[in-house]
Amino acid sequence: MTEFWLISAPGEKTCQQTWDKMMTATTRTNNLSTNNKFNIPDLKVGTLDVLVGLSDELAKLDSFVESVVKKVAQYMADVLEDSRDKVQENLLANGVDLVTYVTRFQWDMAKYPIKQSLKNISEIVSKQVSQIDNDLKLRASAYNNLKGNLQNLERKNAGSLLTRSLADIVKRDDFVLDSEYLITMLVVVPKVNYGDWQRTYETLAEMVVPRSTNLLFEDHDSGLFTVTLFRKAIDDFRHKARENKFVVRDFQYNEEEMKADKEEMTRLSTDKKKQFGPLVRWLKVNFSEAFIAWIHIKALRVFVESVLRYGLPVNFQAMLLQPNKKNMKKLREVLYDLYKHLDSSAAAIIDQSAMDIPGLNLSQQEYYPYVYYKIDCNLLDFK
Repeated sequence: MTEFWLISAPGEKTCQQTWDKMMTATTRTNNLSTNNKFNIPDLKVGTLDVLVGLSDELAKLDSFVESVVKKVAQYMADVLEDSRDKVQENLLANGVDLVTYVTRFQWDMAKYPIKQSLKNISEIVSKQVSQIDNDLKLRASAYNNLKGNLQNLERKNAGSLLTRSLADIVKRDDFVLDSEYLITMLVVVPKVNYGDWQRTYETLAEMVVPRSTNLLFEDHDSGLFTVTLFRKAIDDFRHKARENKFVVRDFQYNEEEMKADKEEMTRLSTDKKKQFGPLVRWLKVNFSEAFIAWIHIKALRVFVESVLRYGLPVNFQAMLLQPNKKNMKKLREVLYDLYKHLDSSAAAIIDQSAMDIPGLNLSQQEYYPYVYYKIDCNLLDFK
């Protein structure tokens, strides 16, 4: 399970008591979840007005940062074009896997100084993650263009003989060049019609050079043949060839052009390899930065919401629960029983499936008598 429930409840006589009570209810007898204390430092509270406004802003910031974390993770998967394992081992926060980072969370005092106001800290995160988002757009666009151009060229060099590039198949010696009267043409012949081709190609038009056909290349279905004829017979030959299911390719032998195509392919391939390493490094570093920022936003939300709900002086215990998948419903019930005294209005909500209260669109949002936020460390949708 990569899903965590980040909750908080007010300190009883001490915060340790709150923790012990929750541990007894969820783990001592029934193994509903694996729990860790979630350490939030003494942040500056500020005024109630600011906290109320900040609560909404942090909700939006949470969604935005989560979307950037997922974008970076997904783009890492696209760039690595590889298995889940390869991607997961690059998705780290501070050099450790995400579950370890979340369960051992420590506030980063250097990045987010707690002497600053809560609003300032949220603005630091917002600026930092917006920068990552903008950089990702630019880098992804440049790399995708390169990759797209390379794929187009690769596609040209693969596929059916009717459409693919012939630059790597034909040689100068295959053609009669620089002749005023003669021209060599390339014809795609289905394999089942090879016999027909050999029997009839000399008679498809009046001025075909006898015994001038050679097989240059074969794929699954067809072969590419040369044939030499007089220039004035081209149209007649094309027409008759089509009637016999032979396809004449439009092709002019041009060494300069073919060389330029090959060089372009090599250049794009080299550029892609050159960009790949630095791009993956950038994605690793910035995934880590964005994920760390996201968990700090969760910590800020728990702090703000706990002060708004439980009042001052600041006295609450933040706790990180990793639910046991089979027992999630039971865990909700146990937590409800433990904390229902905190908020009587939540009683109506716990059984929202049984009763819809007009005007209260509660099924759209999760509300519990304790502060609750979900953290899901599974950030990738593998196809």
